Amino acid sequence: MLTTPATRPLEPGELGDALALLAREPLAGAFVAARVIESGLDPRLLGGELWGWYHRGRLRSLCFSGANLVPLHAGPAALRAFAERALAEGRRCTSIVGPAPATAALWAHLEPHWGPARAVRAHQPLMATSSPPPPGITPDPLVRPMRKDEMDLVLPAAVAMFTEEVGVSPLSAEDGGLAYQSRVAETVGTGRCFARVEDGRIVFKAEIGAVTPHTCQLTGVWTAPDRRRTGLAAAGLATVVRHALTTWAPVVSLYVNDYNAPALALYRRLGFTTAGALMSVLF
Repeated sequence: MLTTPATRPLEPGELGDALALLAREPLAGAFVAARVIESGLDPRLLGGELWGWYHRGRLRSLCFSGANLVPLHAGPAALRAFAERALAEGRRCTSIVGPAPATAALWAHLEPHWGPARAVRAHQPLMATSSPPPPGITPDPLVRPMRKDEMDLVLPAAVAMFTEEVGVSPLSAEDGGLAYQSRVAETVGTGRCFARVEDGRIVFKAEIGAVTPHTCQLTGVWTAPDRRRTGLAAAGLATVVRHALTTWAPVVSLYVNDYNAPALALYRRLGFTTAGALMSVLF
């Protein structure tokens, strides 16, 4: 396959057009939108390229190409074009993630060349709330933002969460986990990593990841295995959601694996409702 001329990396002058298109999928595109808002379209700052698909000279679809490959607002023609470009450049991502129908179609183009994947999570409910948790769930007063000098507490919990969720340790990456540690440190440094500390260890943790004017994304939710089913997660998340709505954005969103019934039940108790579905392909 040859790269179509209708697809190319966006140029700095197209920032406004990119943000307008990202705003059409404010929840599914939160990760990419937050990166673009913070860093613009310079690949060195963005951590990848933002590809555009153009129809009759107008920007119609986007695909972020970095550690993740993320198609957004993309129909069949755009997805074919993004697949062609991805195949021409070779796989550089560790995952493909995005709205479920578009990601499934993109993966169908790429799987014969990039497959098999280590894991495919075909349906991950995308959930959101714009209201604080119901009165029946009391926020945990001991859950607080972690400080920069507490990275020695945060990192083990973050690594445990990632390993349990993804199936491999982030420290096994080619860079020895430096990029992952840097991301964790950034979250802590911006005051968006919340935890409850007991006896010198974190027993509950959650992060406010991507932040845009439309939403902030809840990520990295984890409870120490020996403290699960004790109510820590519900109370801790009540604290984090309340803080997020007050401080960061009018909507809190997240996505969760559809087979994780306890997590789905917990998020519904907290007032989250389903707003769509994502799909993830892990390499």
